[in-house]
Amino acid sequence: MGSIEAGPQRELFLADEAETVRCGAQLARAVSGGAIIFLLGELGVGKTTFTRGVLLGCGHRGAVKSPTYTLVEPYETPAGVVYHFDLYRLGDPEELEYLGIRDYFDSDALCLIEWPQRGEPLLPLADLEIGLTLEGSGRRLRLRSHTQKGATMADTLWKIRNSDTG
Repeated sequence: MGSIEAGPQRELFLADEAETVRCGAQLARAVSGGAIIFLLGELGVGKTTFTRGVLLGCGHRGAVKSPTYTLVEPYETPAGVVYHFDLYRLGDPEELEYLGIRDYFDSDALCLIEWPQRGEPLLPLADLEIGLTLEGSGRRLRLRSHTQKGATMADTLWKIRNSDTG
């Protein structure tokens, strides 16, 4: 896919795991229709924790497993289908073709993709990239949009975070 100029980067500080989950749930409120979100960061930085928050925000009430070995975990939620990908153990991007990767992106599903760099060049352009880094006992979250949909999600998340009091 053709690349477009990335939108401005926005940063948030998440004080702890609970705040990481809360921010994920807030992002779920900012998503309408399908979207592709890349989750960037080192092992153990909170990508799956953030995803758990997104799923909670979508109405999922069950366990959230890391799809490290299965590569993708589907969730049927009241807000729609969410696919959680973890490409950390992907040996070759071509393996994604065997998963029928294109079918996941041809729907109105929300696709959350950890370790997307391991799936290049077969992955489509992300609407939004979310980078997480450890900072003290918390995390620094960086948002960067790559599509108008991603910019709208980032703006909406920013507004939600600035208006939520609890």
